[in-house]
Amino acid sequence: MVQRRHLPALAAGLLAAPLAAPRIASAQAASVTLRLHHFLPAVSNIHRNFLQPWSKGIEDATDGGLKIRIFPSMQLGGAPPQLYDQARDGVADIVWTLPGYTAGRFPKMEVMELPFIANHGGVSNARACQAFAGEHLREEFGEVQPLVFWAHDAGLIHSRRPVRTMEDLSGLKLRFPTRQAGEGLRALGAAPIGMPVPQVPEALSQGVLDGAVVPWEVVPSIKLQELVKNHTAIPGSPTFYTATNVLAMNKAKYAALPEALRSTLDQHSGMVAAAAVGATLDQQAVQNSEVARKRGNTLIEITAEEAARWRQACQPVTEAWLGQMRDRGGEALLDAARAAFAHHAG
Repeated sequence: MVQRRHLPALAAGLLAAPLAAPRIASAQAASVTLRLHHFLPAVSNIHRNFLQPWSKGIEDATDGGLKIRIFPSMQLGGAPPQLYDQARDGVADIVWTLPGYTAGRFPKMEVMELPFIANHGGVSNARACQAFAGEHLREEFGEVQPLVFWAHDAGLIHSRRPVRTMEDLSGLKLRFPTRQAGEGLRALGAAPIGMPVPQVPEALSQGVLDGAVVPWEVVPSIKLQELVKNHTAIPGSPTFYTATNVLAMNKAKYAALPEALRSTLDQHSGMVAAAAVGATLDQQAVQNSEVARKRGNTLIEITAEEAARWRQACQPVTEAWLGQMRDRGGEALLDAARAAFAHHAG
């Protein structure tokens, strides 16, 4: 298992690894600039610690032949649920988005988001998601060129009132990111409300929400540690929920890249990129939980016995998904997802 104190160096090393490939002389390759669009501000973890170094690594490896200009906070227009279509239609060349923002559109991907299936760690979940997607989701994401998939580390319940038991969740208005996370919260007695994460601060300030489920890495970018005082974690693996992410590219734009530039982009994508994302997720989990602790917020971990109650309560969510996917290989997909998480656990 990777020690957390080494995670910053690991993330940097993983992003730099493809640079060992031969550099492309700028005189030999056409200069191309791609526009990358996403929904969080430039201060967010993924923007600062993954997308920026990832883009810089590609630019350096091509001697400036391939540049990626990042547009955070929906600067190219639209709303977060529209990002996938923006990549498909060429409004943006690359997008970072959550498939769960368009509920029901990616039913096979939802298996990775079922309650109590994912591992606790970011590196583990990111690698498992990329491996699963590469084998099982090519058709489901066939309208775009996926560059990397990942699932984040353990999601927490961040709330105004403490949550230590299932009973504490009763009626609690909690934001959820994916359909399966919402169904899990409903099974536990909460009142789930779906919305993209940038809307959470306003919804909390207006009393629409009592809290939100997000991983630690998102917390500072929406100042959640200032808006609520309680942060409830589920111990060990499997964890209550994760959300899947994808960095998706317009297919025509990808195909039009000169071969050498496309090859370099490929070398920086896939499992290499997933491992780098996972490392920064794990790093931020440590740093941001400590920030909340120092503010005087309450960090809670439910007991193993309580976690077992939650798993049992959420089992009907998995059964319902299996029923919906009976004619589309649901059992095999669930087995494959569990195998991916088990293989990449650590």
